[in-house]
Amino acid sequence: MGPLPKRKISKGRRDRRRAHDALSLKHLVECETCGEYHIAHRVCPKCGSYRGQTIVQVTTES
Repeated sequence: MGPLPKRKISKGRRDRRRAHDALSLKHLVECETCGEYHIAHRVCPKCGSYRGQTIVQVTTES
């Protein structure tokens, strides 16, 4: 068997260690074409454009 901890790690110490583990929000920018917000450096899912140029044809699902 491998080495085991001598003492229980307290809830406070455990939670202080985990204080930096929260996920951060994605950086959102406004689309130049349609004005919707999308993740930076990604194609806009609403209109399919990136930096003013249409990259992907978006079909409307109904």
